[in-house]
Amino acid sequence: MTTTDVAAGRAGAESPEQASKNIVVLGSGFAGLWSAIGAVRRLDELGVGPDNVQVTAVSAAPFHDIRVRNYEADISACRIPLGEVLDPVGVGQVTAEVRAIDTAAQRVTVAGHDGVTELSYDRLVIALGSRLARPNVPGLLEFAFDVDTYDDAIRLNKHLESLPGAPQTPGSSTVIVVGAGLTGIEAACEMPGKLAAAFAGHDSTSAPRVLLIDHNARVGSDMGESARPVIEKALADVGVKPVTGVRVSAVDANGVTLDSGEVLPASTVVWCAGMRASPLTAQIPVERDRLGRLPVDDYLRVIGIDNVFAAGDAALARMDDNHMSVMSCQHSRPMGRYAGYNVASDLLGEPMMALRIPWYVTVLDLGPARAVYTEGWDRQVVAEGDEAKATKQIINTQRIYPPLTGDRAAILAAAAPVVQTRPEHGH
Repeated sequence: MTTTDVAAGRAGAESPEQASKNIVVLGSGFAGLWSAIGAVRRLDELGVGPDNVQVTAVSAAPFHDIRVRNYEADISACRIPLGEVLDPVGVGQVTAEVRAIDTAAQRVTVAGHDGVTELSYDRLVIALGSRLARPNVPGLLEFAFDVDTYDDAIRLNKHLESLPGAPQTPGSSTVIVVGAGLTGIEAACEMPGKLAAAFAGHDSTSAPRVLLIDHNARVGSDMGESARPVIEKALADVGVKPVTGVRVSAVDANGVTLDSGEVLPASTVVWCAGMRASPLTAQIPVERDRLGRLPVDDYLRVIGIDNVFAAGDAALARMDDNHMSVMSCQHSRPMGRYAGYNVASDLLGEPMMALRIPWYVTVLDLGPARAVYTEGWDRQVVAEGDEAKATKQIINTQRIYPPLTGDRAAILAAAAPVVQTRPEHGH
């Protein structure tokens, strides 16, 4: 489905005949990648070349990571060199950490291999994504693993593979996953299989065990009542034991301590308890929401800040009359495409397009127990088992990937400012 064109161009914008202008996109996740490509697509459409407007993507690493698959056992296909997608369309690339964003001076400070430098912009897109929330729990930073980034996921998988060769303790073959939201459930459902593969052919003093801890009374609180029975049965079927209504008060090399004082032995603790927008959003002088997201209007412009757009997990956008965006690739990808279209349009004084997404779905991977598919903001189950798993696999391996053929036309076509139809059940 597409939204309707809305004439929202700003009077007095610079013409392409003037000095070369710069659109800078911060981030290379789903929103950042598509913002950069979408901007080039719109410039192409308007007949404006790189001599007049240059689009530059800034990324801490030269990759586009398919982050939502980090819970899987094999993530070898989840890291895509940015050059494979950005070079064919002419997006400039800067591999550096963003240190500071000065919206008054329209300048971004970055630190890379060549040292600290400043990038000036005429329009900016903040698509810096989100990070795992790491509260002040003793031992969390030192001893817990996570699947927040590609490198974190690789580190966890290598750790699991090393367990049979480590000294045997009461928790040697126990994994504790903390946080029974969507990421925690998906990570936990893969754990029995990962442990079985790691310990295959090795003697162990205890059977592999997976615990899923959450402070809520029931697992899958984000999924609503309709999906909960499916999730609870799946956890039981794959061998994951929920431990609910408790909080982790400390983590150490031997496991976790609960707020009840109980100690649970484990050689592996995986933290999946919540997300927050990039802390760099705090440098933008606007009021953010409780997750640190920047408020944006229907065109993805940061409300109250000239010449700055935001998309993806760093932005809080209205999806329909009653619901705001959630941190998900489902929303980040179209937000990026629209932000790219609009940032170029705004720079050139052309009409922009308002983003609305009239549907919402969730497809939760349940490992060997298959998957569950819900529709609507109240998350009503419409498919489960093999049918839902087939949809999840198409999403994870096809739908969310950019074209990787190097074909400029195909890449630009994929950045069109449209909202895809919802995934079909089993297709």
